[in-house]
Amino acid sequence: MYTMMQVCQETSMTYQTLKYYCNEGLVPNVKRDKNNRRIFDERDIKWIKDLTCLKKCGMSIQEMKIYLDLCLQGESTIPARQEILFRKREALLASITELNECISFIDWKQSFYDDVLSGKRPYISNLIHVKK
Repeated sequence: MYTMMQVCQETSMTYQTLKYYCNEGLVPNVKRDKNNRRIFDERDIKWIKDLTCLKKCGMSIQEMKIYLDLCLQGESTIPARQEILFRKREALLASITELNECISFIDWKQSFYDDVLSGKRPYISNLIHVKK
């Protein structure tokens, strides 16, 4: 069994976040020790790591609750869970495309600045008129 602090170390989650997730019901079947402190087992830790990943995927607390409710209903809800994950995956792929476009812009702009500073091309600005 693991304490809250041990789970935080194992999952790289803050104490406040873990407590919040527990209070929101995102960690079901939380056990308590003789002093009424939360304790966790290996299955809990695996689920908490899953929650961390779902959060990184952009899931809101409400979406995680929906996903959890489906998980707790068992195997019959796998198609619904797959649909949720499919939609998240599509959104992540769109974000990756957008980020790659941003990186390409920055790379182009850096190259432009390098060329201006080395004298390979004149400085042109869309914001100010530069006298030649």
